[in-house]
Amino acid sequence: MTKLHVHRVVANNLFSSCSNLQARCLPTLSSSTRTASAMCGILGLLLHDPSVDAAPEISEGLSLLQHRGQDACGIVTCGPKGRFFQCKANGMVRDVLDEKAIAKLIGGMGVGHVRYPTAGSSDHAEAQPFYVNSPYGIVFAHNGNLIDSPSLLQYMDATAHRHINTSSDSELLLNLFADNLQKTGKFRINEDDIFTAIGGLMRQCTGAYACVAMLAGFGVIAFRDPNGIRPVGMASRKTDTGRDYLFASESIVADALGFSGWEDVKPGEAVIITRSGVSRKQVGAHATFAPDIFEFVYFARPDSVLDGISVYRSRMAMGDALAVEVDKVLKERGITVDVVIPVPDTSRVAALNLAQKLKLPYREGFIKNRYVGRTFIMPGQQMRRKNVRRKLNAMALEFSGKNVLLVDDSIVRGTTSEEIIQMAKDVGAKKVIVASCAPPIRHSNVYGIDMPSRTELVAYGRNTEEIASAIGADLVVFQTLPDLIASVRQFNPSISTFDCSVFTGEYVTGGVSEEYLHRLESLRADNVKNKVAVNSREGQSEGSRANGLHNRVNIVASGAPVNGADDTVGLHNTWNIS
Repeated sequence: MTKLHVHRVVANNLFSSCSNLQARCLPTLSSSTRTASAMCGILGLLLHDPSVDAAPEISEGLSLLQHRGQDACGIVTCGPKGRFFQCKANGMVRDVLDEKAIAKLIGGMGVGHVRYPTAGSSDHAEAQPFYVNSPYGIVFAHNGNLIDSPSLLQYMDATAHRHINTSSDSELLLNLFADNLQKTGKFRINEDDIFTAIGGLMRQCTGAYACVAMLAGFGVIAFRDPNGIRPVGMASRKTDTGRDYLFASESIVADALGFSGWEDVKPGEAVIITRSGVSRKQVGAHATFAPDIFEFVYFARPDSVLDGISVYRSRMAMGDALAVEVDKVLKERGITVDVVIPVPDTSRVAALNLAQKLKLPYREGFIKNRYVGRTFIMPGQQMRRKNVRRKLNAMALEFSGKNVLLVDDSIVRGTTSEEIIQMAKDVGAKKVIVASCAPPIRHSNVYGIDMPSRTELVAYGRNTEEIASAIGADLVVFQTLPDLIASVRQFNPSISTFDCSVFTGEYVTGGVSEEYLHRLESLRADNVKNKVAVNSREGQSEGSRANGLHNRVNIVASGAPVNGADDTVGLHNTWNIS
């Protein structure tokens, strides 16, 4: 077994930013102010040769996961003597992790993260990876959301005596992991101790989580919740000196970086990788395997394979199934269609298959500005609406005088759909029919996707005709849920269940009460998010800057006083340092 030594690091090296903190106390806020981790991308890399820096490849990998989050990103690497090096901030990978920043990230293993925010703050302090110095020095990145964070937070305060500095579930999970490791009471721990700690964590918490962690001078770790709701997998690459290992949210990272043998981390499984080898163990209790079907509908890249299912092939099958439903509805209504046009980019694959099956012309009627982010993952309804027309331009030649069938992956708030339909009509479309690859979304997602208040969902409380009226379409056709499930499941029949809670309101983990949903909705509502952002800006002090970043008053949910919220608590942050 590989032994982990406690690395003693000079305090003023690890906490070099502490002198920038202003000692101040904030009022304690209730656990209802907590935020979800949101849809994110996670990555861990261990190079067999410790003299080669991992940061350049981690940065490249994060750029391949940028579609999973465009709000913030970060990398923490582990260098000589177990020293951690960090760079994280709000912004895109290309902006935060530039050549100068990457050069300062020393070490042959590291963890990276990209995210977009849900409710609450999009403060620099909530950029990941997170870090705790005790025990052993742990870095942590997480994708998902816990549904029992209030009780866990109480445990952190009353029993574990651990301070949670942000409102992120990811930091809470990190401290749960750290607390379970602390219980070993050992100077040196081995893989069995780590497996025991992760098993303890899984018994304590409920929700969706795919996690990558790094222990100072030891190795990298990945684990997945017992239901396998959020994705994470692993791959390896042979080198002259040995094998490099990778963890990532999606297989595209392994493909692009030259890794092979992609394998999904199993539900409830933990994997520990050191330079001595790979250890795997099932540490979570048996539960229904239910990966989130919305990964295949929208979030994942089409060239990724998740849980043995090609995202590309599943979207082709969605198009085939949707074509049958569209054909049936159009015949019932006596409507003819002249052209099929996808809403770029996610729906292209399905739209092409649909057009081929219906023997209709397929045209690219919208030209996309690739320098504007994904509107679904933009915080704020006004920002989403404003960016739709910046993002897409309708070509009149493909719309004028025609009955147009627009194919989209899903209809969530309806903001984007309404703007796109109006754009089509503005350039002369006679009729606009919308076909959605997903069924109507009428329920909140509690597992880390920012689908906020049910009342903000355009399908909530509306039938199909009312949805069409709300978004300005002449007709809307939705994929049926059985057809959607069959489109995905046919490529891995061993998966009997998918998380379809946004369509059905049935939550595979249990424990989701109406009270919880109301609390979640109040957190995630756009007006709450905007209010927090405004308050954060107003609370900044121009005279207090740490490493080029404003200190911010974070919303915290700990019973302990806060000794100066700062973007760089614990580790020196090299972002924006010349």
